[in-house]
Amino acid sequence: MHRSTDLPYADPDADWSLPGWLYSDPEYFELECARVIRPSWQIVCHESDLAEPGAWRTLAYLGEQLVAVRGSDGAIRGFHNVCRHRAMRLVEGASGCARKLVCPYHAWVYELDGRLSGVPMKSDYPALRLEESGLVSVELETWRGFVFVRLEDDGGPSVAAMMAPYDDEIAPYRFEAMRRLSDVRERERRVNWKNVGDNYSDNLHIPVAHDGLTRLFGKSYAIEAAGWVDRMSGELVDRLSSDPWERFYQTHLPQVDHLPEASQRRWLYYKLWPNMAFDLYADQIDFMQWLPLTPTTSLLREMSFALPDERREMKLVRYANWRINRTVNAEDTWLIERVQQGMASSSYTAGPIGASEVCLRSFAAKIRERIPEARQHRAPSPGWSRRVRGV
Repeated sequence: MHRSTDLPYADPDADWSLPGWLYSDPEYFELECARVIRPSWQIVCHESDLAEPGAWRTLAYLGEQLVAVRGSDGAIRGFHNVCRHRAMRLVEGASGCARKLVCPYHAWVYELDGRLSGVPMKSDYPALRLEESGLVSVELETWRGFVFVRLEDDGGPSVAAMMAPYDDEIAPYRFEAMRRLSDVRERERRVNWKNVGDNYSDNLHIPVAHDGLTRLFGKSYAIEAAGWVDRMSGELVDRLSSDPWERFYQTHLPQVDHLPEASQRRWLYYKLWPNMAFDLYADQIDFMQWLPLTPTTSLLREMSFALPDERREMKLVRYANWRINRTVNAEDTWLIERVQQGMASSSYTAGPIGASEVCLRSFAAKIRERIPEARQHRAPSPGWSRRVRGV
């Protein structure tokens, strides 16, 4: 099943995929980072990861270092992790807790709300105005317990607005009460970031490349595109799998009382524009984001959360879930690395896209809307992006 409730206008290139040159061209990559990634929301952590005043978590992408920190007043704020003096990084690593943020270079002191409160030899800086030299803030949103930041506001929707079409479906999972199962896992991949997302929302490859998911879902896999979110789902079938971990999951998944009956054996996948995803299971949820590094490499950032549940069978089922999806991830990695290589071939321009591929159509239409040059099946002559930017 496939359904689209997406853009209200007709895309003249709707029947074509994005062209191959968009997956390796350095000029296009820079423009895409500016127009697509910088204004988009990126997940940092869960609110429970910032449980006490001074707790912080970092996120780095597009050459920017960001930190989300819980203030003494209980509010969570986002800042550039950069001292206003000599641009030193204030905190190091993925997480920590501090009463104040103290620069390790020259000991400038910032309060948890970003105010600059201490400068050694303050009288030595004629141009210094403490009230004007606090940390540079970054926009931050919390949605159902998760913390997001974005570098720029281009008028795009909030995370809550993007997820609004599915809010009623998500509410019973109790995201706000979830706690971390594992810390962040980061894996670099030799693919353009779009290839990760394209594959995530691709429905046609499931019965071809994922034997395990096909055994679990049968023919129930369905997709739809609704504005800023792709939704994919599969229903666990009653026929027991020949794979031991899949069979264990099917037979031992315990009842989860707070979920409606329809969600007990449903695997749900949501992809948020442009590079984040939540995987929802009755036993846990996973999130993944794919951050661009270069035109042909990206960083996968993943972590898992769940409601506290001490049942032994639940712990074992969560392990079985991980074993199943480890295989799926390996299969997807094999696929997208070869697609990336094919995108670089001089023989490839753009491929026809099926009417059922509503998620890929939705994503491509949004890219073309922001970067009209993405409609060209062959790369423009060198220097084209400077002309676009008026440089």
